Amino acid sequence: MHDGFDTHQLWPYECLRCWHVWEARYTVRRLDDGHGHPVEVWLSNGVPVQPPWAGACCPGCGAFHVTSFPPGYLSRHPELVSAPEPAPVPAPAPVEPLPAATPVPAMRPRRLLLGLGVPVLLIAGYELYRVVFAVAHTN
Repeated sequence: MHDGFDTHQLWPYECLRCWHVWEARYTVRRLDDGHGHPVEVWLSNGVPVQPPWAGACCPGCGAFHVTSFPPGYLSRHPELVSAPEPAPVPAPAPVEPLPAATPVPAMRPRRLLLGLGVPVLLIAGYELYRVVFAVAHTN
C-alpha cells in the first residue's frame, strides 16, 4: 500500500433498547492499494475495527440494536446527550448500633409439615374410602 492520510471522526450512536446516547471516536486511514483503488481502514484507539455502521454495541446494556447519527449530529442537538453522571454522594455519618433484640424462634419445618400434611392425608383418605366404598357396593 502507498502513502495515505488520516482523519478523525466522531460518530454519535443511540441504543434502541435502553435509549443510551454516546459518541465514539474513530480514525479513518485512507490509502491507495497500489492499483489505483482507494482503501479505508477504520481505527479505534489505534486498533483496526469494523466501520461504525457495521454493528456497534451499546456500552450501557450490550445490545446490538443500535442506530447511528450523521457525524456532528449531537453537537447540533445537545438535548439528546444524556446528563453527566451526578457527583458521588458523601458517605453518611456513622449511626449508633441498635440494642440487641431478643431472637425470635424460627418456625420449625415439622410444624409446617404437620399443618399441611394432616389435612392432605385426611382428604386423600376420605377420597380413597369413597372409591373403595363405591366399588364394594357395585359388586
